[in-house]
Amino acid sequence: MMRIRVLGCSGGISAGARTSSLLIDDDILLDAGTGVGDLSLAELARIRHVFLTHSHIDHIASLPLLVDSLFSGLNGDIVTVHARAETIDALRTHIFNDVIWPDFTLLPNAESAVMRYAVCNPGDTVEIGERSFTAVAVEHTVPSQGYVLRNCGCAFAISGDTSSNKTLWPHLNAVENLKALIVEVSFPNELAELARDSGHYVPLTMAEDLNQLQHEPEIWLNAMKPGAEETILRQVRDLLPDRGVRVLELGTTFEI
Repeated sequence: MMRIRVLGCSGGISAGARTSSLLIDDDILLDAGTGVGDLSLAELARIRHVFLTHSHIDHIASLPLLVDSLFSGLNGDIVTVHARAETIDALRTHIFNDVIWPDFTLLPNAESAVMRYAVCNPGDTVEIGERSFTAVAVEHTVPSQGYVLRNCGCAFAISGDTSSNKTLWPHLNAVENLKALIVEVSFPNELAELARDSGHYVPLTMAEDLNQLQHEPEIWLNAMKPGAEETILRQVRDLLPDRGVRVLELGTTFEI
């Protein structure tokens, strides 16, 4: 079984709210939002792979500090950051640039650096042990992707940040044994124009896309803006009364 622990699932920060990050088993992060900082040093020390959906700060905020915390204790191991080529370029240019943060792909030296990048573009699949991660393009304001995770014949998917798109849903329909889907819905319907301009779903647009899904996985809502959670959930349930939609919560753990 693949164990998934929710470290962060909010679209912003406030007391008790952390931005997007999932811990897969004990060695993989899917996004690196602010919730990563709640892990103990021993838990951080087990992480060897980070899969990023895109370059926005709520999804990468903890990555620089994570690598820094692990720097002296990796003992020759490497933290591999898997992401779209454009996301990697953004990290190199704007974060790990020796101005905002050191370039850990060159530390302690180029031959034995503690961090490396691995391009994972839409359509690519990365296998780590018995687990596989397939990237799927989605629509956002920067190049972005969701992921389908597979383990022992079962699948789990996360949309990442997205607005209405024509790529995610056909891909999910082709996935066998899809057990769960985490999908972002950042704003209520009343802020549909803002959501469109910022590349996010509202309940109405998400429901229109979700109606294309031919499977019946568990549906978990993610990345809602703090304070809007109850309104968004009510609107989604009004539009999708038969889907049994639930809200992802900080600290939730489930197995696939």
